[in-house]
Amino acid sequence: MGFFSRKKSDSTASYPAARNRMPTQPPTSGNLSRRAPSAPSAPQTMSATNGSAGPGAFSVDSSSSQGSVFRVSVPQGVTPGQEFQVYAGNRIVRVRCPPDTRPGQSLQITVPNEPVVTQNRGPPELYRPPDQNDDMPRHMREQQNGGDSSSAPRPPSSDGGSQTAYMVTIPRGVRGGQQFPVTINGQQLMVTCPANATAGMNVRIVPPKPGPDIGRGTDVTRRPPERQNTMRQRPDSTTQMFEVVVPPGINAGQPFALMAGGQRVLVTCPPNAISGQKIRFQLPIALTQPRVKKDGTTTQKPPELVYDDGWMRSIRVTDMKFQWIRMDTSGTVKLPERFDVEKSAYVRFIDFGDKDQRIRTGTLSLVPADQGVVESRVRGTDGEDLVTYAEIASAQGKSFEEKVDWFHDTCRQIRVSWNEGHMRMNVRRESMLSDSMEAVMSLSCKDLRKDWRFYFIGEEGIDAGGLSREWFQLVTQDLFNPDNGLWSLNSLNQMCMDINPASELSHPEDHLVYFRFLGRVLGKGLFDRQLVSGHMVRHYYKHLLGWPITFDDLELVDEDIFNSCKTLQTMEDVSCLYLDFTVTEDTLGVKKEIELVKNGADIDVTNDNLPEYLECRLKYWMVGRVRPQLTELLLGFFDVIPEPLLTVFDFQELELVMCGMPTIDMDDWKAQTEYSGHYEDEGEDHQVVQWFWEVVSDVFDMEYKARLLQFVTGTAGVPARGFSVLQGNDGNIRLFTIHGLDVEQCLYPRAHTCFNRIDLPKYSTKEELEEKIRVAVNVTGFDIE
Repeated sequence: MGFFSRKKSDSTASYPAARNRMPTQPPTSGNLSRRAPSAPSAPQTMSATNGSAGPGAFSVDSSSSQGSVFRVSVPQGVTPGQEFQVYAGNRIVRVRCPPDTRPGQSLQITVPNEPVVTQNRGPPELYRPPDQNDDMPRHMREQQNGGDSSSAPRPPSSDGGSQTAYMVTIPRGVRGGQQFPVTINGQQLMVTCPANATAGMNVRIVPPKPGPDIGRGTDVTRRPPERQNTMRQRPDSTTQMFEVVVPPGINAGQPFALMAGGQRVLVTCPPNAISGQKIRFQLPIALTQPRVKKDGTTTQKPPELVYDDGWMRSIRVTDMKFQWIRMDTSGTVKLPERFDVEKSAYVRFIDFGDKDQRIRTGTLSLVPADQGVVESRVRGTDGEDLVTYAEIASAQGKSFEEKVDWFHDTCRQIRVSWNEGHMRMNVRRESMLSDSMEAVMSLSCKDLRKDWRFYFIGEEGIDAGGLSREWFQLVTQDLFNPDNGLWSLNSLNQMCMDINPASELSHPEDHLVYFRFLGRVLGKGLFDRQLVSGHMVRHYYKHLLGWPITFDDLELVDEDIFNSCKTLQTMEDVSCLYLDFTVTEDTLGVKKEIELVKNGADIDVTNDNLPEYLECRLKYWMVGRVRPQLTELLLGFFDVIPEPLLTVFDFQELELVMCGMPTIDMDDWKAQTEYSGHYEDEGEDHQVVQWFWEVVSDVFDMEYKARLLQFVTGTAGVPARGFSVLQGNDGNIRLFTIHGLDVEQCLYPRAHTCFNRIDLPKYSTKEELEEKIRVAVNVTGFDIE
């Protein structure tokens, strides 16, 4: 295996042409490696010609474009325009004899310097956060703290002066020197954790005096204080001013939602305003302008993601970030104070730790959905905005096809250009996973956004798209294979995969490495428009998106648990069941008791704390049960995909984009097929073509339909928008094509996966056609064109 990046070269060296060849042995994928990640080693430098000699990941640096200058003599017998070979250092190069040049004359040539190939280190050790359970419901935490929530500031205390001091608790995951947000009297502040403080400790802060902040809204019913020697500021020409009345029942510091310029926004009532007063705030003009559809019409429809039971994603005026809110029928932001199986929702929260160039760390938890805030812009390495909140908000209102186009167009903007280098991966089929994991896990985030080219060792063929599709299919197919122990079949839907909470038993040393690896592969597949093999249970797609998790999601994970929890709500006295805040896991006959909260075994379930018990059960099944594995999966995914770009999709659309259509529509397949060769004139009216579609439609079952599709296109999946958008090697649309030729030219059907084309000989009978296709599709391999 070799994995290296390569840049374009101006060298005139020629390369042998690729030949069509079908492997004599069907490819097989390797089993999961159970060895521990290799220890980091010092980088090794080598020449580009030897860069693929050994296994590993290689980065090629050919940034030096000046080259080296040599003087050579024109050999005897060479005439102007002819090429001749000479030694330039330790390289052989071709030189074209210039006009008016004779044999024996000296020439000065410039040869591009060879790229410097540096071997990447092996996979670094993943950070293992301490095993801690911080899923205690807020209501229980307040009771334990004497009615005080750790997420809210403590009551004010005297500071001996005009300012008021507050006690706040350092959130989990925050270390000395890092900042964390707090909200005091409607004013959001960033607090720096003291160097000698740790998570859970209380720190005393003195907030600054609140000043006029248009972003949060300012009271305009009161006359502003006069200022001397100051000039009146003009409103920003890129923003639009809005004036609204604080709704009834809204107090200082409380949020409320409203429509402004066709956009639903979330406004926080300023500390000096009350219900009925007018406040002002500004929005970017681009966010309030009408959006133009493809048909030329405009729309003012707010680009909000509406969810069940009133949950929707809106834009927060204070920092222009996306935030989930829940509104009642009157439009008021309404959040349940305690857990409610019908109304409560949670989103995953990743607390990113120190950012390593190759491996980021972080901790995962579930937080109330209204605390689920996502950036609404994507910045480049220079700090400039590549995608703004106005563009993302506009894309949220598009159709599914338009969203997919927008997403991939945006990904192309953040892709590392070919001139900056690309990655080459050499893998062995007999050790596919271990080779691939070692290479992918040694890459930086920048390398993950480069173009990848795949080569199977021992097989001839150039990756023009087909080998990449095959690699993504084989790797994800093996990672999701229940026999490998990382994933298991969902008990309710055998087509969906669930994380195996006991994956460590099958791979005690590196199971988390493979989940990080899978996350990167899934992200890279989405980034490169590659389909993956393996449909996950619904709530995992919600975790990828940061969508609200509700109690109904539990039904798709374990119906028995869901029904038993629902039954508890109908009981007059749940204490008679003698339940406590624990669950029992049975792994290979070994039972283990797990506490849902700290000291959960000592807390009896009663009617009074039943809402908190149900909340804990939901959090455990959605995250807690597989927290380490899910954390690595998400971290790997976001190593490739910027989270703001995902806000345009819902979880159903994301699954379609990643996995393709779950079923094969034969009518769509036939309608989106082109014909060439002997079949170009008659098309689907040709006798052999009619036999082909009769065999595929009526004789082949779904498995063989998928096998045939995989044989021709390199994947058994179908793009999210059907066969009409099948891609070729150049990223352009390449429809499924049936190419006719004589039997003397080709005895069996031959596939060209880079162009989605099957060479179908003119067989004399329908039975012969079926037999030859079955033989061809059962041999896993490609004729590379």
